[in-house]
Amino acid sequence: MPDLIEIDRLSKRFGAFTAVDDVSFRVAKGEVLGFLGPNGAGKSTTMKMLAGFVTPSSGTARICGEDVVDNPVAAKRHLGYLPEGAPTYPEMTVEAFLAFTARLRGYRGSEMRDRVAHAMGLTTLEGVRLQPIETLSKGFKRRVGLAQSLLHDPPVLVLDEPTDGLDPNQKHEVRRLIKQMAPEKAIIISTHLLEEVSAICTRAIIIARGTVLADATPAELAHRGPSLDAVFRDLTMPKEKA
Repeated sequence: MPDLIEIDRLSKRFGAFTAVDDVSFRVAKGEVLGFLGPNGAGKSTTMKMLAGFVTPSSGTARICGEDVVDNPVAAKRHLGYLPEGAPTYPEMTVEAFLAFTARLRGYRGSEMRDRVAHAMGLTTLEGVRLQPIETLSKGFKRRVGLAQSLLHDPPVLVLDEPTDGLDPNQKHEVRRLIKQMAPEKAIIISTHLLEEVSAICTRAIIIARGTVLADATPAELAHRGPSLDAVFRDLTMPKEKA
């Protein structure tokens, strides 16, 4: 399978603080990569650099062969991005917001309406399509953010905490959707939830303090200790000095 995501020696420094330090990995079509780490590990910063929202201090990131710095528009055509917080226009209805996003993507007329309807169907938003976004629960707002990332059926998805705020049934539906889409896409899920990785990911990267500490399948990580939770604690807790 071809590598649709390529990250090579990516770093980001904010003054004297290094948020991401020399990170490299690739994600092929058909892979669901869990990007796992505690809060402040550098997950969201890495995702923002890949999505073109933050400029790297060094290194490169490519989506479907397009460099996100040198060819940002071309790279973003291949990308569906669900950022942390998923900003929307709260006074707009769900349907109006998705239609607005579709127009930004270049869709018009019946194709725009079909794209919006399909995205709402995938994320089970038809029942709230005429509600202002500001009146929705956190879980429904998250699903609106997910819907906008799927409108143009991109080959690459970068999802930052996609099930944040969802109830157990909603989590199950989103995970089922990700599994359904996985064979035709390269997907990165940034999360601090170990259950997310075990449930839907084919591979996991553990990052802490801006550095990649492990890159393996969830099963391989689990074999390193009595549970994936124990592996996670062992890899992310500071080591005692000898």
